[in-house]
Amino acid sequence: MISTTINNALNEQINKEFYSGYLYLSISAYLKQLGYEGIASWLRQQAKEEVEHGLKIFDYLIECNSFVTLKQIRTPDFVYNGLLSVFSLIYEHEKEITNAVMSVAKQAEDECDRTTLNFIDWFIEEQVQEEENVKNIVKKIELFGENNAVMFLIDKELGERTE
Repeated sequence: MISTTINNALNEQINKEFYSGYLYLSISAYLKQLGYEGIASWLRQQAKEEVEHGLKIFDYLIECNSFVTLKQIRTPDFVYNGLLSVFSLIYEHEKEITNAVMSVAKQAEDECDRTTLNFIDWFIEEQVQEEENVKNIVKKIELFGENNAVMFLIDKELGERTE
């Protein structure tokens, strides 16, 4: 069984992952209403992935004979000021998730909990990819602007994501 400290940290991480799913679904719905079908689809896939991350931690806790404590998920709040603001918000959010994952890793390291440290390494690698993907979208929008042609191409590109 894992320590109470690690258990609490992992339960908090479940909440953060589920919140990420809510946030991305919320933005997805809004952008779909604006006509950004491709970006909305991409965000919906992101939301699904975040929930899967939360479930992965959920299952890990159960496998370790530890306790899962699901907490209330706060309502996502964002202000739409164009796609650059949306993807900048998503990028900042991903950095927060990375910091949270790194905090769990640090706690596991401090407690010499090699099993949890090995488990959380997967999330660290995943977060590197998540940040890189969103950072690249932000860079494209900053580089080319938010004119209709650029937004059309980004919407089309992101809409091609299948998983």
